Formats: sequence, C-alpha cells, structure tokens
Amino acid sequence: MWRYLKRFLIGKPLKTLEEGSQHLSRGKALALLSSDALSSVAYGTEQITTALIAAGAMALWLQIPIAILVLVLLGAITLSYQQIIHEYPSGGGAYLVTSRNWGQKPGLVAGGSLLVDYMLTVAVSVTAGTAAITSAIPWLGYYSIAIAILLVLLLMAVNLRGVRESAGFLTLPVYAFIVMMVIMIIVGLYNIMTGQVEYQAPAAVGTSFSGLSLVLILRAFSSGSSSLTGVEAISNAVPNFKEPKAHNAASTLVIMSIILAFFFGGVTFLSYWYGIRPDSDLTVLAQIGQKVFGHGAFFYIFQISTALILAVAANTGFSAFPQLAYNLAKDKFMPHIYMDKGDRLGYSNGIVSLALGSIVLILIFGGSTEALIPLYAVGVFVPFTLSQSGMIIHWWRERDGFWVGKAIINFIGAAISASLVVILFSLHFSNVWPYLIIMPILLYMFMSIRGHYRKIGKQLRVLSKEPIKRQHYEGSEVVILVSNLTRVTAEAVDYAKSIGDNVMALHVSFDSNPEREYRLGVEFKREFPDVRYVDVHTSYRSITVPALRFVDEISKGAKERNRSLTVLIPQFIPHSSWQNALHNQNSLRLRTALAKRDVTISTYYFHLSE
Repeated sequence: MWRYLKRFLIGKPLKTLEEGSQHLSRGKALALLSSDALSSVAYGTEQITTALIAAGAMALWLQIPIAILVLVLLGAITLSYQQIIHEYPSGGGAYLVTSRNWGQKPGLVAGGSLLVDYMLTVAVSVTAGTAAITSAIPWLGYYSIAIAILLVLLLMAVNLRGVRESAGFLTLPVYAFIVMMVIMIIVGLYNIMTGQVEYQAPAAVGTSFSGLSLVLILRAFSSGSSSLTGVEAISNAVPNFKEPKAHNAASTLVIMSIILAFFFGGVTFLSYWYGIRPDSDLTVLAQIGQKVFGHGAFFYIFQISTALILAVAANTGFSAFPQLAYNLAKDKFMPHIYMDKGDRLGYSNGIVSLALGSIVLILIFGGSTEALIPLYAVGVFVPFTLSQSGMIIHWWRERDGFWVGKAIINFIGAAISASLVVILFSLHFSNVWPYLIIMPILLYMFMSIRGHYRKIGKQLRVLSKEPIKRQHYEGSEVVILVSNLTRVTAEAVDYAKSIGDNVMALHVSFDSNPEREYRLGVEFKREFPDVRYVDVHTSYRSITVPALRFVDEISKGAKERNRSLTVLIPQFIPHSSWQNALHNQNSLRLRTALAKRDVTISTYYFHLSE
C-alpha cells in the first residue's frame, strides 16, 4: 500500500543515467532558485517603514537613502557570488569558500548558519504567504498556522518528485508575480510622471526631525537588508544547471539580481511617494497595489500572485538545503544518508529534514514573520561575511587577472555584511540571541559526527594496509552482503567460510562511480580468491530490490539441491543511539525485506570501539 501511495505522490523511480534530464535551463532555474530573493520585496520595504515609523511619519523619507544602500550591498554580493560560482563550480557556496580559505571551523559556521537559515527561509516564506492569503481572505486568519504547515508539506511533496518537476511547478507563480510586479511599478511610475497621483509623502527627502539618529538608520537598514536573503542559493546549486553549469548559474544570478533591484527600488519609491504607513491588517505591498490598481480584479490578481510567490519562495530552501547537506555529509560532518539520492534523483533525506525543521520553527514562533526575520538575516549575513572575506584571501593567493579589483568588490561586500551582523546583534538581540545557542550546538554535532567517522575509518582500514588476525567459527552460511573492502568484510568472510561450503559475496553497484565499483571487485578477488564475488548492477541507487532478486534466484537453486540458504548481513554495534543513526540503514531495510523470504537471516556483528 505504501509503495503504491509513494508512486502516486512522487512518481516512478528515475535511473541514475537520467540525471542529465533533471538539470535546469536558466529559465527554470530562475523560477526554482530566485523565488526567495524576489519574494522578499513583499516584506523588505515593509520592514524598513516599520522601523522608521517608530520615530514618526516624518522619518519615512529615510527609506529612499536606506534603499540605495541596500542596492549597493546587493551589487557587491551579486558580483562576489558570480566570482564564487566561477571559482568553485562544484557548488557548496559560502561553506566551501570559507572552508578552503578560512579553515574548517569557520567553514562549519558558514555551513551551519545556512542550514538553519534555509529552515528559516521556508518558515518565513510560508508564514508571509499565509499573511498575504489572510489579508485577502480575513476569515482564514484563525487557521494561519495550519495553512503554513500544509504549504510546507505540499512543497516537500513537490520537491520529492525531482528538481525538474518542482521547477515546472514554480514557473507559473514566479513568472506571474514578476509580470504583476512589473505592471504595478510601471503603472505607478507612469501615474506619478503624468501627474495623475499627487505627492503624498509626509516629508521631503532631507527633512530634519527630532527623532533622527544613527541608531534609527541602522535599525531600518538592518531590517531592510532582509530583502537580500536567498541571493546565495544559486551558488549552492550550480550542479543542478545544464552545461556549461558555471556560465548558466552566473547568468541566472545576474538576471535575478537585476529583477530584484528593480522591484525593491520601485516598491520603496512608490511607498515613499504614496506616503504608505505600516498597517497590521494590510501589508505595505498590498496598500501600494490598492493605490495603483484600486479595488478591482487587478488588485486581487496581484494579491494572489504575491501570496503564491511568498508561499513557493520556500522552495529556494528545498533546493539549496539538500545540496549543502550533501557537501557537509561528503566531508563527514553530517550523516552519510544525506548523500543518498531518492527515487527521483533528489536528496530526499535532506528535503524531508528541512520540512520537519521548518514546521517546528513555525510552531515555536507561532507563525510570526516579524519574529523570524532578524534571526533569518543573521543566518544570511554571517555566511556572506565569511565567504566574501574568504574570496579576498583566495585572490591574494591566486593573484591572477584583475584580482585587485575583484578583492575590492569582496571587501565592500564583506565590510557591509559584517557591519550588518554587528547591528543585528546590537539592536535586535532579543530576536537573534538563539543564534548564539544554536551555532555551538551545531558545531559540536558536526565535530562529533566527524570524529566518529574518523575513528570508524581507522577500525575499518583496508586489509592490504593492515593485516588482521583471522577468526574461526562454527555453523552454516552461504551468501554474504558486501558494500566495500574493510575489516568488517574480512571478519564476516572468515565467519562465512568457516560455516559454509559454498560462500558467495554479493555486491550491488551503482552508475555513479563505475571506477570505484570495478576497483572493489579486483581488490576483493585478490584478497579472497576462493570466494565467489558477484556484482549485481542497478540504476536506481537502492540495494534492496536487486539484492532480493539475487537471493530469490539463489534460493531456487538451493531448494533444488535440498540445501538451506542463509544470508549473512554485516552490522555495526555502535555505542549510542545517535551513532546508530549514522550506520546500518541499508542492513535494516534488507533485514525487513528478507524476513518475508524462505531463507535464514544471520547477522555478523562488528562492535565499534570508542
């Protein structure tokens, strides 16, 4: 029943060799990876006006110079991430750049910050989308948290269907929002230029007022900088692009930044000209929409497109989080299950983990966008600072081409980003203090997982490097499942040979690394020339189905010869439950499936030492 339901929701499995069909063109990548950045204009200007209105309506003219400063930062960040894409085309973004140039610990700070930030991306986006929905349909406000959770689950299901399908799902809402925003800004500016709309701002730019202070400006600037969240996502997802990957990713980043700059600048100017003030019942963007479109059909189409982009903006997190988790797992800082691709060639474990984490955040913060945004901004600007300063080190080492100019661009971005981090901790500490608790916990988790994998690696050292003492057993065994050539393999083969007279070693190989699979077969035959080695190939990244088919065939032959068949499964015995989560996933799935066969299941336990 579960299998058929899974096929209905996710679709049929894709072969590993079909991965190229999942790569994205620039058009689809723009829809998939820019929704978070583009949607931030729905609340970026509002965050500025909310901070300024505390000093009175006269302070609202400050949104113009603050918006200019935000656009300068956007330009520096865009140029910086363009460089990162070309210099580090394998993906990884801020985590990889910081690790290569600042070292392991700063790299983990960048990676950990982005992991949390992508969860916040999903939480902020769906809560903001829910707010837009309830602005248009007020009676739904009572169900806002439930709506937000349903949106997360919907996006999770879409992304489990694969990168290409999720991009197709997002194309309509993203491009509908772009079209409606362009229409609104152009019509609004046309009305102003033709004199159809009077100047309604409470104060002209440059007007002095009693509450004017540096603290007010910094608070508004730090709040408005939330519009830049999501810009880094493209650099993390370069492997998802069609060839040439780096060129297409960099082009998509530039297109996204130009659109974002136009939207943010246009919305902020219209907000100033119309004298828009924050309203608890109607967002700033909705108020501008009313001024431009009135209360007719265009306004409701605009609100629907805004709600849709805010809801699907969470998909940027679903695209970037699994790729980042993969890079951390590859470096052994996260469980290796985050390196496994699901049926639809996506990192499904990362997708599910992100959805669960985001739902927890929505419940903790009660679906409040206001409470989430400062912490959200810290999670973005810490990696911004580390990656851009890391690029300065990179250029200093390389010193090729126009490296001085590139380093200056990185310095500007790093300086402004670092200033924003200081401002956020100084002026929004009540909202961002959880970061100081979350990061040490994440770093401890990363280092614990890394330390565990390194200790296990020493215990599982390849035979040719460290001969082991042979063991002797009594009993009966026939087939042993082999994943690689380690101490566990050697001891399990010794056990199987001592109890069986027809021992076979079964290995399931994938398309992803044919050279490694071939090398494993050669090394196994050299170490155990008297054991039959069988390599069963699969294109679907799962060992369960091909292993069961092989066992079924061998079982038929054993029955014809009136012999019993026992399958030997090597399994680790770790010292704690969290370590158990790092091992034995495949063996547990196989054990469950084999329990339905007419075979004896035996386990060779390998005790992991501290």
